[in-house]
Amino acid sequence: MGGKRGGRFLKYLVVWLMFIWVRNATKDVVIKPDAPSTLFLEKHADYIASYGAKKDDYEYCMSEYLRMSGVYWGLTVMDLMRQLQRMTKEEILAFIKSCQHESSGISASIGHDLTFYIPLVLVKFPLLYTKKCYPVQF
Repeated sequence: MGGKRGGRFLKYLVVWLMFIWVRNATKDVVIKPDAPSTLFLEKHADYIASYGAKKDDYEYCMSEYLRMSGVYWGLTVMDLMRQLQRMTKEEILAFIKSCQHESSGISASIGHDLTFYIPLVLVKFPLLYTKKCYPVQF
């Protein structure tokens, strides 16, 4: 089964398997008819803006290794909700600086090892605050 015909067969097989899986999937959540149908953006923004205020919360301590990614995703969602001004830019920059090692690499949190993923996240921070897109040249 090579060439176009084999690729088409594989595509149809994947679609058929997905159909079978969706048809047989069990619902693990039942949404009641009286559930709110409105997205409460202000409540979401309040939660994200206040996250990390209680530094001795269990969730805060256990998610330490996700801190830099969490900061990025928190800023991104606040930007999407047009609430970025509620995030303290100076505090975020101080946290990033505190994660910097002598080798100039930056880790996921204070005292953690360097990874290749965190610099990729850090490249996006200035874009959130400046709203500038820079052309990429190859």
